[in-house]
Amino acid sequence: MSRRGVVGPQALERGAVVASYVALLRAVNVGGRNPIGMPELREFAVQLGLDAPRTLLQSGNLVFRCPARNTADLERLLESAAAARLCLQTDVMVRSAADWRAIIERNPFPREAKNDPGHLLVMAFKQAPKPADVKALRAAISGREVVEAVGAHAYLVYPDGIGRSRLTTALIERTLGTRGTGRNWNTVLKLAALAAS
Repeated sequence: MSRRGVVGPQALERGAVVASYVALLRAVNVGGRNPIGMPELREFAVQLGLDAPRTLLQSGNLVFRCPARNTADLERLLESAAAARLCLQTDVMVRSAADWRAIIERNPFPREAKNDPGHLLVMAFKQAPKPADVKALRAAISGREVVEAVGAHAYLVYPDGIGRSRLTTALIERTLGTRGTGRNWNTVLKLAALAAS
């Protein structure tokens, strides 16, 4: 069956108030898993009735506009539609443009953001981690990495690089008890610019 032939959710209804959103797809185009092209992702958004969809890089970053809605509702819509229309099983984290600006403003590592943005990672989670779980994650760190949690986001500094670090996504999710996806600071800023344009 063609992916485009799968029947998914109806297009979003139009409303008077339009807002911008950032959607992060978890673990796409990683090691051959969950492959999706960015033109396909943009077309998928258009079919859902989302306005002005734009993508960034190949890691599942989507910026769009639509009538203002609860971000959890948008997450459910995108996840169910991706499964039905794209045969793509993945978590989606959605933040409003205002939420995304707040992520930047609340960054507890301004020096790292300025001097080494490629090694500063922001993870967006499905739920805010509990303080006790954040403490447990810090205790599990064996290298020089540093973690701070603010609401449903974590800021992680990888001074020795991300690729060989033992502070992996799997460890983070298991310890915090929630699923998430990370983007480095450069990508965070580029997504903010897209959402504001």
